[in-house]
Amino acid sequence: MGTYKETISKIKPEFDKVINFLERELSKIHTGRATPALVEDVQVECFGEKFPLKQLAAISIPEPKQILIQPWDKSYVEGILAALGKTGIGASPILDKDVIRINLPPLSEEYRKQLTHLIVEKQEESRRTIRHWREEAWGEIQNGFREGKVREDDKFRAKDELQDLVDEYNEKVEEIGEKKKKEIIL
Repeated sequence: MGTYKETISKIKPEFDKVINFLERELSKIHTGRATPALVEDVQVECFGEKFPLKQLAAISIPEPKQILIQPWDKSYVEGILAALGKTGIGASPILDKDVIRINLPPLSEEYRKQLTHLIVEKQEESRRTIRHWREEAWGEIQNGFREGKVREDDKFRAKDELQDLVDEYNEKVEEIGEKKKKEIIL
């Protein structure tokens, strides 16, 4: 006989996945500061296959607004340049001998607003997923109650604990988003 605590503990890893996904998604947003996350997962066509850039080159940040990409092999350069041209990070890659440099431009006010809007969308997407998992768990708890596996007082306790967990994770979503918004303003 499963308890409501088991149901709640089953959704916690799902909530953690939501937070990890949000952090990964937001790390890809260009904030005016260079970070390998802006380009490391860019898919590069090479030898008829696609590879993430981080598998084909070393990525470093020599200056706050510059990304330096050193391909492991010269034959990757063309594919990397083509893939970087499609990223939409707002900067063109420059080939400098065997390395590729990306100098990030300062963010315009309009672009900052677009980025803030994108962050809000990602936060809302995360909250929707959290609500989905809450509904799933609550449905399971109510079914347990109807089947006599969960006592009535446990059902209400479960609802409160579930809501506390949801509030805790929604707060994390809010904090992560606010931190990213501050990076855009800097």
